[in-house]
Amino acid sequence: MKNRLIILLSFITLFSSCSDDFGNMNQDTKNPTTTAPEYLFTNAEKFMMDQVTSTSVNFNVFRLFAQQWAEVQYPQETQYDLTGRTIPDRHWATYYRDVLKDFKEAKSLLNQQKANYTGAPEGLVVIDNKIAIIDILSSYCYGILVDTFGDVPYTEALDIDGHPQPKYDDAETIYRDLLTVLTAASHKLDQSAESYGDADLIYGGDTAKWAKFANSLRFRMAITMDDVDHAYASTQALAAQADGLILNSADGAYMPYATNTTNNNPLYLDLVASGRDDFIPANTFVNKLNALSDPRRAKYFTEYPAGSGQYKGGVYGTVNVYGDFSHITETIKDPVYPGVIFTYSEVEFLLAEAVERGIPVGGTAATHYTAAVTASLQDWGVAAADIATYLARTDVAYATATGTWKQKIGEQAWIAYYNRGFEAWTSYRRLDFPALVAPPVTFGDITEVPKRYSYPGIEQTLNAANLQAAVAKLGNNNVTTKLFWDKH
Repeated sequence: MKNRLIILLSFITLFSSCSDDFGNMNQDTKNPTTTAPEYLFTNAEKFMMDQVTSTSVNFNVFRLFAQQWAEVQYPQETQYDLTGRTIPDRHWATYYRDVLKDFKEAKSLLNQQKANYTGAPEGLVVIDNKIAIIDILSSYCYGILVDTFGDVPYTEALDIDGHPQPKYDDAETIYRDLLTVLTAASHKLDQSAESYGDADLIYGGDTAKWAKFANSLRFRMAITMDDVDHAYASTQALAAQADGLILNSADGAYMPYATNTTNNNPLYLDLVASGRDDFIPANTFVNKLNALSDPRRAKYFTEYPAGSGQYKGGVYGTVNVYGDFSHITETIKDPVYPGVIFTYSEVEFLLAEAVERGIPVGGTAATHYTAAVTASLQDWGVAAADIATYLARTDVAYATATGTWKQKIGEQAWIAYYNRGFEAWTSYRRLDFPALVAPPVTFGDITEVPKRYSYPGIEQTLNAANLQAAVAKLGNNNVTTKLFWDKH
């Protein structure tokens, strides 16, 4: 597995020699002009996972937005200052420049290979599988951009020659197209054939697992759209389920990191190698787990005071003293701890949500909810006896836990999505639970937890007319303006 973590930087060999052909003297033999699509794919996959996993306030503040973590001496991000460090710009650039652009170039090279292919038929199947996986991951990335900003460049994106100033496409229209692309890619995959092999850092080229990931992503997007168009969402969700979802933890989408510094988990680099103590668990999150005597506390945090069996979170949105609170567990500080973009637990929470939304996926909300919580506890190594005790609590059991179905599912999903800040924040936005509130001191006039990122400042310079059109359509560029699917 670790072999997949070596970033493939090799390029095609360019030959040079003494020759009477003086035309070759103008060729740069040290800087390659092309590369293999597998190398671009690997690079894009690594950048994508790093962006999801990172906790650097320059790149990823979603654990802070979800109020799972608090800051220590610099609380600007928990007070919702996104512009001081140009956080939206970096998020935008990472996906468009470092991830989607490489995926697009890799796909172009694969299509060239396909057009020129003269080998055995099974070779074409492998090329088609590679293209389908690129379509799946590109759809995942565009979905992240839509769920972060709203309308974004899509049909004219990544085309500097044809569209140096790309238009912003309607967010809902993008969502529907992504569902179409994902469905086609899932159906296109030949699950009996190979794809990228070790060049694939997530599934090692396992096309059957990529199909389940694609279908699970379709299912999640469909559930997200339910408040917009129930009939459409139901049709899409049931089709995705019929094609096969992630139904065990072994099929979850994880990327293991490696021991060499270049390929360490970004959390290790941010929390350990940096020598900085910038983050602690937030009291918002810790207090909820304390109230439930949640057995994941020992997996998520250190005890405070040490050896006391107690846990204490820092005050969200304020300056905190690092030594006065619980700390982030050593587990996720491990340099080889895997990044994650989808889990079986999440699928079960979505199935529970589907039942409550009237989508006939089978089972009951209670059974899916229980399966979701159980899977999360198991993933974090909680003992079977402790799992049984936890599920029997009246404030955890689905039949007796407090509140509506949105509160029951929303609060437990929030706990299960620990260390998955973006999905925790998105689940909160969709379900409005847990009932998070903004801290007393915030940046500007923000009075609630952000519902989106503001558009990158650099777009005002590079793509002003299209940016202004997108802002006018949205109504403003405020972080509290809801996205198209956030109806409540």
